[in-house]
Amino acid sequence: MMIRKKIKLSPLNKRRLQNFKANKRGYISLWLFLFLLVITLPAEFITNDRPIIMSYKDKLYVPVFVDYPESEFGGFLAETNYRDPYIKEEIESNGWMIWPPFRYSYHTMNKNPATPAPSPPSLENPLGTDTQSRDVLARLIYGFRISVLFGLILTFFSSLIGIAAGAIQGYFGGKIDLFFQRFMEIWGAMPLFFLLIILASVFTPSFWSLLIILLLFTWTQLTGLVRAEFLRARNFDYVRAARALGVRNLTIMWKHVLPNAMVATVTFLPFILSGAVTMLTMLDFIGFGLPPGSASLGELLAQGRANVHAPWLALTGFFSISVLLVLIVFIGEAVRDAFDPRKV
Repeated sequence: MMIRKKIKLSPLNKRRLQNFKANKRGYISLWLFLFLLVITLPAEFITNDRPIIMSYKDKLYVPVFVDYPESEFGGFLAETNYRDPYIKEEIESNGWMIWPPFRYSYHTMNKNPATPAPSPPSLENPLGTDTQSRDVLARLIYGFRISVLFGLILTFFSSLIGIAAGAIQGYFGGKIDLFFQRFMEIWGAMPLFFLLIILASVFTPSFWSLLIILLLFTWTQLTGLVRAEFLRARNFDYVRAARALGVRNLTIMWKHVLPNAMVATVTFLPFILSGAVTMLTMLDFIGFGLPPGSASLGELLAQGRANVHAPWLALTGFFSISVLLVLIVFIGEAVRDAFDPRKV
């Protein structure tokens, strides 16, 4: 017999949750954002140029996860093109295939478009194709996922480092705070945009290399806020009492001071997320972002700028990034209202 335990919220957190729900715009934006994220996370199962699962001569294959050589199905190439008429007929005559709803991946080319690339929207390509005859809808789904995951990962790690640095500065103060502040002034004065261009020209950009480079410069966003909260709380009576009782500094920082500092910090996280998504889009737009050929909202915008005769490219890129940023900002506003001390 399974026992279900309900999560019990404190009266303060209940009021915060009610305040968040009271902001209808932010509450609806949260559900829309989660809906889009849930749809795009399993992108390979929604739009792909290979079957999800298939059977060939009484043997099961999962092409969505495994790259099979064409020799497995009577061909001779190193990689199987499941859209090839010969391979498709060979497999279907000796088994079956279950395809995703949309049979295009972000790199799949429409080799027989009705008009030269970029071709306008059609039944086969609902949002048209780009300059390389790749399906725009598939690239939009994959690009949305990359942008959101990049922003979430960068926000998480930069906030983690920034909060830790601000906590050490504010709690200990003195020379530690003095030297750290001078270091941050020098570090923050570096031209991030030009450094990214220089590093991108030296190293081959990738998802993780871009993430690490941006992490080196974005962790300072929350440091000042957390530092101020710890400076304010380090002389409170309950902190002094804990010190007098011999409680370790790390325990005081983690259990007593950090929860109070997080109230103000959480309200900034959605805006840091929107900044991370914007940074990746901007780098892709100018050609210093993800490797060429990667699904990217910024690259889609760049194609739209270079091909004004194909408005579906610019409109798709513009509305997709606009909707994403608007949803994140609205969620941030609702979180800010939820943690507003005047309302709780």
